[in-house]
Amino acid sequence: MSSEWLLMFIYSKNQRVFSRFSGWGILGLIFMFSATASARNTEENVMKINIILNDKTLTATLNNSPASREFAALLPLTLQLKDYAGEEKISDLPSRLTTEGSPEGTSAKKGDITLYAPWGNLAIFYKSHSYVSGLMKLGQLDEPDALPVHPDAYSARFELLTE
Repeated sequence: MSSEWLLMFIYSKNQRVFSRFSGWGILGLIFMFSATASARNTEENVMKINIILNDKTLTATLNNSPASREFAALLPLTLQLKDYAGEEKISDLPSRLTTEGSPEGTSAKKGDITLYAPWGNLAIFYKSHSYVSGLMKLGQLDEPDALPVHPDAYSARFELLTE
């Protein structure tokens, strides 16, 4: 139920409800209902994925960016993850992802799933990294410490979870 519909329903059923609140109280109600609807929309728009390794399955949450949606559209996908710079596992993707609506760069935290736009590759960080131009966050491992550091390279299958 949308916040606008709920307010109109309350108003139409009992016009005196609004006379009991000051103007600030009404604004507070509108803000509360809008924030609830916004939080619900955010929860509905997240995408959950499994990352299946030889001996374990990791779960992750993708954000709702255009690049994340394009990545999710590629799934299921098996990639060879290899170590890069002693802080991330990287892999080439079968096609470039859009950079539309993304910031020019970002820093990375342990567990971040990112796209490095200049190379067009996927990068999953197992150590934090300062700001990098061209780095775009796609999502986050649900358990940031779960990504294996060793061996240096391994196969990973990415699958979209459907409920």
